[in-house]
Order: sequence, then structure tokens, then C-alpha cells
Amino acid sequence: MTRRVGVLALQGGYGVHISALERCGYTVCEVRDAETLSSLDGLVLPGGESTTHLKLIKRFQLEDALTHFVRSGRPILATCAGLILASTAVTGPEQRSFGWLDVDVERNGWGRQVHSFEAPADVTPCADHFGELPLPLMFIRAPRLTRIGSDVEVLATVSDEPVIVRQGQVYGATCHPELTSDLRVHQRVFGP
Repeated sequence: MTRRVGVLALQGGYGVHISALERCGYTVCEVRDAETLSSLDGLVLPGGESTTHLKLIKRFQLEDALTHFVRSGRPILATCAGLILASTAVTGPEQRSFGWLDVDVERNGWGRQVHSFEAPADVTPCADHFGELPLPLMFIRAPRLTRIGSDVEVLATVSDEPVIVRQGQVYGATCHPELTSDLRVHQRVFGP
């Protein structure tokens, strides 16, 4: 059975996620309204500007539908700005978030645009969750995880700092796995 995965397509880097998901063999659709969410097996909250995402989620009245989706137990991948939205608390500066993932983040914690970088994930714990290394990870104005709740599992680190985490079916990545040719992060979240 082909999985139907949606990508929140209000702003930001949703197109690259769509391409990565299609390469995985999923049926993919752009999400801009609450009705579309009901037909999905999974959802991506992409990178972009988290403050702009918040404004557009409010404008399109999507917050309740997104919260319902999270509570339904279907898998979610929240990358970069998506992770900021899903987190419990945000600093640098403070802003509203939804609290779907028990982590705190610092916006642009890895640096500004000029500090963007690519790095392989550390061997431990990455090999246990993503298989053979290296797992390439791309960081662009990436948030930094400053607190991780006791029910949150660290799936990947870079220089011993957590960069991919999971709590239940909600996965958060400070990086942009969609910008590499490696599909293992999407496949881990949404299945084979």
C-alpha cells in the first residue's frame, strides 16, 4: 500500500520535501487546508520562517486540525522551522509554539545563514536508527535543541549535540534531510 504523505505548503522549503518523498515512493500532496489533513498517513512540517508559518496557520485556521493530526498518532516530521513550531518553548527570540514535542529550541542556534554547514551524523546513536553511515545532514540557520524531555529519544547527534529526536510518532530535526540525496530520515519516519 502506498502511503499518502502531506507537506504543509504555506511557506518555506516544502517543494524539496515533496521531491524527497516522491523519490521514496509515497503519494504526496500539498497541505493548505484542514480537509486535506484527514486523508493523510503522515505529515511534514518543513523549514522556512517559523513566524510566517504561525501567521499563515492562523490565517488558514489550521491549528486545531494540526493538533488533531498530532493526537491521531500518525507520523510527523518537523524540520528546522517545523521543529520550532512543534517544540515546547522557543528562545532567540521567544515566540509561540505548539508543544507537540517536549523539547526547547533556540532559533538560529547553530548560527546565521553564513554559518550554514553540512556534517555527517555521529556514529552513536545514529547507526542504531538509520543504519550504515555516514548520514549526511545539512544545517541552514538551524535551531539548536537546548532541552530534551525525558520521553524524547535522541536519534542522531553532531559533535555530541542532538539534531534528530523523536517522541512517539513526532520526529524533530534541526537540520534539512530533504536537501541531501539520502532518504533514510523520511523513510524512518514514514516507513518503507
